[in-house]
Amino acid sequence: MPNPYLHVLRTPHALPMVVAAFIGRLPLSMVGLGSVLLVQSETGSYGLGGAVAAVGAITTAASGPVIGRLADTHAQRRVLLSVLAVFVVSGVTFLFAVRDSWPLWTVFLAAGVAGGSIPPVASMIRVRWTHLLRGTPSLPAALAMESVVDEFVFIVGPVLVTFLSTTGHTTSGVVTAFTLATVGSLLFAAQRRTEPPPAEHEHRRGASAMRIPGLRVLFVVGAAVGAILGTLEIALVAFADQVNARPLSGLLIAALAAGSMVAGIGWGAVRWRMALGRRLLLVLVLLTALSVPLLLVRNIWLMLPFVALAGVAVSPSLISSFTLAEVLVPRAAVTEAFTWIGTALALGVAIGASVAGKVVDTQGANVSFLVATVAAALAVVTVALGQRLLVVPADRMPSPALAR
Repeated sequence: MPNPYLHVLRTPHALPMVVAAFIGRLPLSMVGLGSVLLVQSETGSYGLGGAVAAVGAITTAASGPVIGRLADTHAQRRVLLSVLAVFVVSGVTFLFAVRDSWPLWTVFLAAGVAGGSIPPVASMIRVRWTHLLRGTPSLPAALAMESVVDEFVFIVGPVLVTFLSTTGHTTSGVVTAFTLATVGSLLFAAQRRTEPPPAEHEHRRGASAMRIPGLRVLFVVGAAVGAILGTLEIALVAFADQVNARPLSGLLIAALAAGSMVAGIGWGAVRWRMALGRRLLLVLVLLTALSVPLLLVRNIWLMLPFVALAGVAVSPSLISSFTLAEVLVPRAAVTEAFTWIGTALALGVAIGASVAGKVVDTQGANVSFLVATVAAALAVVTVALGQRLLVVPADRMPSPALAR
């Protein structure tokens, strides 16, 4: 069979859009970790660094659906540029607040505003693919490709921000992240030919996408996966520090993303016959099981393959969740639905980072991995109990590739 990803990239005007979105979303894997490294270098506390990162993630979670609904209603470009302006101002304020030892409340406030205004390029490009390929067998491959790109972002980003933050000026990682967000968002906003038209009349009169019971199940899944990622981001940095190899912390996080990316490539290329809901349940069970060995490993070089193995189930979980969201909600609310999952991820990251940071400070790095295992198990229970809510109605099956 021809490569489905190459076929997707041959869609008119797609390649510049993908490149711009990659640059624009790269900071997603850098801002949180960069903030932790920056705050920890200034205060010596992983708990405080995790708390600052958690505040940013919580505000990302709170603002995501609002930004998504506005983008559905008023068009992506207009909303994206407005959000970007707020992000730049709050990001600069955060840097000065940390480096110049401003009152602690100003650090949290700036981190919160910056988190709430991170440009949602990842959600927007998924909506663009849905607009361009809806009803075709290529749409599942496009959504899978976006999850693969997300994982590649989490390979490059952590390594880059760790290298910059630990070998150069402590603000270098965060400054680079803010710069990439600005450049990528401006380039993405310039891609007018792929932008979907706003659904003003239909969307303003409609209720929230969260009225769909299946989306509420996916929200819990997104929060659980986010908690796993937030936990691992803190726990892996602390683990590397604990074994006197802090500069390698980015490599550990990259290994997690590498495993997830490889799995995502394969997952998106397969023509599945298993129902989407059962597929999601299966991969979440696998994710739970693969997180357990991280509690026991004590050597950084042994940790690398186990982290990569744990990552194998991450991307398939997100691919299944986004695919389900696309077929469960009305077309006019797709951006909002995707941002609800993104919101859940951000909220989970906040919870995971905050809890894991406290566990690291009191119990050590290895014990903090237990937070990820508990989060994965919670997702398994939720999806198992909500299987009937994840059954795709016949009139929501745009193509056999999505339904099977």
